[in-house]
Amino acid sequence: MENLTGLAIRFFFNLIFTIIVVVLLYAKSSKRKDFYFSYFAISIAVFLLCFLLENVTFELGFALGLFALFGIIRYRTDTIPPKEMSYLFVIITVSVLNALSKDYFTYTELTLVNLMLVGSLWVLEKTLMIRQEESMVILYNNMDNIHKNNETHLVKDLEQLTGRTIKRFKVDRIDYNRKIAWITLFFDVNGHSKKI
Repeated sequence: MENLTGLAIRFFFNLIFTIIVVVLLYAKSSKRKDFYFSYFAISIAVFLLCFLLENVTFELGFALGLFALFGIIRYRTDTIPPKEMSYLFVIITVSVLNALSKDYFTYTELTLVNLMLVGSLWVLEKTLMIRQEESMVILYNNMDNIHKNNETHLVKDLEQLTGRTIKRFKVDRIDYNRKIAWITLFFDVNGHSKKI
């Protein structure tokens, strides 16, 4: 009964900090919602695995094995971007920490450790958000604007096509036979734009 109570308390404790990381931190900085389910599912699974197998002699090796396992996962349908992979690593860390620290930390110390982790993420998001940008590759067929002297016309045309303010761009490849150029456009995530 004591173990069951401890499991329930730590489970909800872990769930609260997972919600803080995923909903209050990740969701605010990323517009992608397709990782929400994965983050919560992995958090719950890792927590229960670690908590229930805590008394097994390979505690630390098991936890590190989980880090290695999830660190090399690549879903067949889509490659996980670096930021999403970082948040996945944080979710695994929070779950392992909350599950395996029963004999080492009181709830007060564990709360402090979780708050330090969440606080660090929040500070990083706030300070690095200024420099975050997203990109888009487009096929462009107005070859007159590709010329170096027509850069202003090119930017205006690309902004009109995309409906977004372009921070900078890069011409990746030009096919003169088909009269097509591959251009990577960069936008500020937080909506602020800088002149090219």
